[in-house]
Amino acid sequence: MATYREHRAWLILTMMTATRPGPLAPLPPSGPGGPPRPFGAGPVGGLVPGVALAAVGAAAAVVAGGLLPVVSAPILAVAIGLVIGRFGPVDDLTNPGLAFSAKRLLRVGVVLLGLRLSFADLGMIGIDGLLVVVATVAATLAGVQLIGRRLGLSSELSLLVATGYAICGVSAIAAVRDGTDADDEEVAAAMGLVTLYGSAAMLTLPVLAAVVGLDDNQFGLWAGASVHDVAQVVATSAAVGPAVVTVAVAVKLSRVALLVPVVIGVNVRTARRARRSAAIGDDRAGDGGMWTAARSAMPVFVAGFLAMVVVRSTGLVPGEVLDVTREIERWLLTAALVGLGAGIDLGRLRCLGLRPVGFGLLAWVVVAGVALVGVGLTT
Repeated sequence: MATYREHRAWLILTMMTATRPGPLAPLPPSGPGGPPRPFGAGPVGGLVPGVALAAVGAAAAVVAGGLLPVVSAPILAVAIGLVIGRFGPVDDLTNPGLAFSAKRLLRVGVVLLGLRLSFADLGMIGIDGLLVVVATVAATLAGVQLIGRRLGLSSELSLLVATGYAICGVSAIAAVRDGTDADDEEVAAAMGLVTLYGSAAMLTLPVLAAVVGLDDNQFGLWAGASVHDVAQVVATSAAVGPAVVTVAVAVKLSRVALLVPVVIGVNVRTARRARRSAAIGDDRAGDGGMWTAARSAMPVFVAGFLAMVVVRSTGLVPGEVLDVTREIERWLLTAALVGLGAGIDLGRLRCLGLRPVGFGLLAWVVVAGVALVGVGLTT
């Protein structure tokens, strides 16, 4: 068995003789035939530095979110990811793990998100509440995309903003991005708008509710149907009273349930585009591309989300287990958003200009206005 000094001498010799800018010389076999592989040389170990960096960023976001309750941890996670991507150690060592966090950890987190929702939650808000939710989501998805096109913005950015406003903020944007052709900068812009106007809603909706004269139940329905992020809904409704929080969260979770048909719809759209491209002879979307797009219409993580809703609805999962899974879900989604933020190019993001800001304001008026009209008609 080789000694530590021999292992160290071999590593130094390898680094000295490697040709730049190519990779280091191949590692000899581990065990009796040669020195052990350095940590991180394998496919799994190669993910560790980036995942660890995402975990550290997630911890910072959670701590900062506790100190700054006005801003939720997921929003801070994207901001921390941006800082890491701009100033931090993002290189060949950390990139694989950050990309893994942005995609794989996100999907596991979305699956666990299903454990927050049960069929009983849907029954709690009643038929009228469900009608308000469905109408608000449908009108937001259609109206916001129409506004985006009229403003000359890309269809992908318009779709991401519409999804984030209609469903559940940054988590929904991240969940549907794989079914779009959006680049990282469009994703960042959509998340920024959700953050900006979701925070504005937290400050303005309680004031507007008093002006309009909404009671607690009506305000809970309005906040749950129009505010973007779950944490933002809690903060907005808590400003009025604890009874409002219960209604608002139940309504908000019913919007989260609509993430499933939205993701499927986006992937079906992608499949149709692939078929049209194949029909006109586009080599980039042949039979394999069509099959992949069609197969992804119901992604595995969406099926997992539905399965978790069913599991929660059975009532067999102890409350202690739900508390643990809720924490795991929170950490996974936060780490995923750190990884996503680290992949954003701020220089390209600035090239989008100021039009998205005005677009976000109009989108906010749509979702809040439609929800308020729905509340007025059903209560």
